[in-house]
Order: sequence, then structure tokens, then C-alpha cells
Amino acid sequence: MEDRTRTNVIINISRTLVLTILSFITFPWVCRYLGSASVGVYTWCNTFVLYFLVLAKIGIPNLAIRECVKVKDNKELLSNKVQTFFLIQLVTTLLSFALMSALVFSVPDLANSKEIIFLLSINFLSGAFSFEWLFIALEKQFYMSVRTIVVLALSTLLIIIFVTAPGDIYIYSLLTASVTLITSIANLIYARKFISLKKTMPYSFKELIKPLLVLCSISLIISLYNQTDTFILGFIDKSKNEVASYSVGIKGIDVIIGVITALSTVFIPRAAICYAQEDKKYFNRINEYSVNICLFIVLPAIATMTTLAKPITGLISGNTEFSDSLGYVNAPWVLIIVSSMMLTYSISDIIYGQILLPTKKEKYYLYALFGGTLLNVVFSIVFGLFAFPEAPAIGVALGTAITDLLILVFLLSVSWKWIKKAIFNINSLKILVATLAVVGLTLLLKDPIYNFALSKLESTPNAMIVELVSVVLIDAVMYLAILAILKENLVYSFIRKKKDA
Repeated sequence: MEDRTRTNVIINISRTLVLTILSFITFPWVCRYLGSASVGVYTWCNTFVLYFLVLAKIGIPNLAIRECVKVKDNKELLSNKVQTFFLIQLVTTLLSFALMSALVFSVPDLANSKEIIFLLSINFLSGAFSFEWLFIALEKQFYMSVRTIVVLALSTLLIIIFVTAPGDIYIYSLLTASVTLITSIANLIYARKFISLKKTMPYSFKELIKPLLVLCSISLIISLYNQTDTFILGFIDKSKNEVASYSVGIKGIDVIIGVITALSTVFIPRAAICYAQEDKKYFNRINEYSVNICLFIVLPAIATMTTLAKPITGLISGNTEFSDSLGYVNAPWVLIIVSSMMLTYSISDIIYGQILLPTKKEKYYLYALFGGTLLNVVFSIVFGLFAFPEAPAIGVALGTAITDLLILVFLLSVSWKWIKKAIFNINSLKILVATLAVVGLTLLLKDPIYNFALSKLESTPNAMIVELVSVVLIDAVMYLAILAILKENLVYSFIRKKKDA
């Protein structure tokens, strides 16, 4: 079991690294050629559509994973479960689309962007047929990785070819939405290997009502919480330029959070099985292992992104001189402020997926996010509209970071029995020590490397690239070396394996 978990983790990390590279090819390209106004409009419209994507799912993926894991070795029962969840999601998807359409034609600000909104709605209309939760339950990590890489690589190529001017925002919207469509087609074909879509036994909807109500509430609150900052910022900033700054600043954060969330697809079914079988020892080990990986990735990421915020956001946006005329000027401050969310959001996600869901205490996550959403609305308006009226992106970022920290504190309190040893241990301290060394090294090296590169290349973008690549590589070597010396669990396990071989 441990070998399979480790293999799935490696596959997931490999996939995420490739997707990160593709993302950092696509997003800077889009920022340069669409411009800050179009990027802001796209981000705001996508935020609005995501509300209804979550409403269409009503928490089905997490419940479906939990239920399908129980019967994955029985094709007939598994097929029945899959058909049941598909029918529910089909109905909710159509209802969600109808509600979204009604709002679009009722609210003037939304009606002005209706073409982009309806193009992006392809995401959740085709998502009803994706069955992604089935492959997570079956632990088909290799298939999901290969499929995702191929589809996104194709999408990246098409974006580079066709997105070359601000007016291409419609093409960009269509290409991003088509990723889900192609994924759903591939999944439908591959799913026939494991399930039958022919009805052989009655569907049992009644037993799903209660857990779905809870998970639906959680999904809606998650959507409100995750998108509130951007959505409110869009209303505060009519030009949408600040939304663009915010989207650039949070881009790197989303990538790291995406890595940890992707790893949850490995750990959630494992944790559910272990807890159901009352294997508390391995349940604890799964949680410790996932938190170990989280801290191993997140802490140095926070250190690097906060100390190198300017070159990172400058290269992503194309505004390396941080000129007001090019937009994205507040992106570095947004990145510095929200970098803490890589830790707070990731740990909260682990607590929810690997502790509260298996132990059937997901209601606490609902309470946390409900309170967090209210706080986020208040903080975003207060900080964005009143405290930082000239730079609302900074105010909204500050409100969101504070809210996320408060949510984590609450979740730690309700899961303390399971999570305390996973987070607070000697191994975590070793990672923290190595991270502090990375901070010191970065502050020492970044300016000399940048000035040297600028003197040789006489180009700000190229000097930033040299600074970023050089510092990150040096930091990575030092970070891993310190962890190896301290015999940190993850790093030392690879060293020990090589010695044993």
C-alpha cells in the first residue's frame, strides 16, 4: 500500500510540474497580448462562472469518491453508483446553467460580458460528463496525468498561435473552456473499461440526500469563499485593471496550492479506506506523510516568492519596468501578502479531505468557510474600498490572507487529535530551518546577481530571468543539502534507498 501511495504521489508531482511549466508559458503570453484590461475582464467573468460550476457539482465529487471506493472491486455496484451520481449531476448542471443565464440577462455588468461568460460556461456543461471522481476513486493517476498533460499542451500551443491581440479574448475563453470538453470526451471513452452505463439495478437516491446537503453547502461556501475576493474587487475596480494585478499576483500561489490539491487525489481515497477499516496507525501515517510533503513544498515556495516577488510578477505580466501605463503595478505586493495562503489554504484542505471527510465531521469545514466567507466580504470591502482606495488589490489581498489564517486556526482546533503530530514535529522543524536559510541566501544573492546580469545583458527582462533562475537553483541545492544533513524524512528516504541499492 505504501509503495502504491508513493508511486501515485510521484506521478502527481510530475504531472503538476509539467502543468506548472505550461501555465508559466501560457499566462505570461496572455498577459502580454491581451493586456491588463482584457485579462481583468476574463478573470472576473471566469470567477462568476466558477460559482455555477461549483453549484452544478453540489459536492458530488467528494461524496462520489467516498462511495465508489467502497465498491470499486464490484463492477455492477460501481456502475450503479456512477450512474446515480451522473444523473444527479446532470440535473444540477442544467439547473445551474439556467440560473446563471437568468442572472446574466438581469444584471447589466454581467450582460455586457455575456459572450465571454457563455463561452466559459462550457466548462461546467461538459463537466457533468467528465467522471473525474471515478478515476480518483480507482486511483488511475497515470491515466489522469498523461491525459491532462496532452490536453493542456495542445491548449497551450493553440493559445500561442491564435491569441495575439486584446480582441482575441473570445478565442482565449473558448480554448480554455475546451480543455474540460476534451477531457470529458476522453474520460467517457476510458470509463467504459471499468463501468457499464446500462441500468441493471434500481438507483438509491434517498441515502445520498443528507450527505449531499452537507457537501453541497460546503461546495457553495467554498465557491463563495474562493471567488469572493476577485468578484468584489471587480465591482470596486470598474476598469478591471486591479483585477488583472490581483490575478498576476496570485498566479504563483494558485500553482502551489494546485500541487497540494492534486496530491489530495492520492491521499483522500487512501485516508477514507484506512479510517473505514479502523487502521488508525496507517491513517495517521497518511496524514503525516501528506503534511510532510506539503511543508516540504510550501515553506520554500513562500520564502522564494516573497523575496523574489518583483521579478516573478514582472516576468509573468510583461511589465518588468512596473510602468503605470502597462498595468499590473500592484502585483508584487499582492504576491507578498497572499503568499501565506500557500500554507494556510493547503493545510486546511488536508484537514478537510483527509480528516474531516473520512471521520464524517465535514460540518466543521462548513462552519469554518461560512464564517470565513462573511469575514472575507467584510475585510475585502473595508480594506479594498476604504483602507487602500488607490490600490484595492492590495487591500483585498490583505483581507483574504487574514481570513484564511483565521479559518486554519479554527480547523486546527477541531482536528487537533489527528493533526497535531502531523504538523508539529521535529521533521517540520528541520524544514523550517532549511527554509530560513533559503530566505537569508536569497536576500544576500538576488541584487548582486541581478545587477551583474543587467550589466552584461543590458536588458531588464533578461536580467530578471537570470536572477530568478540562478537564485532558485542555488536555493534548491542549498535547501536539499541542509535537509539531507539534518536527515529530513523525505530527502533522507531517497538517500537511504540509494545506499541500500
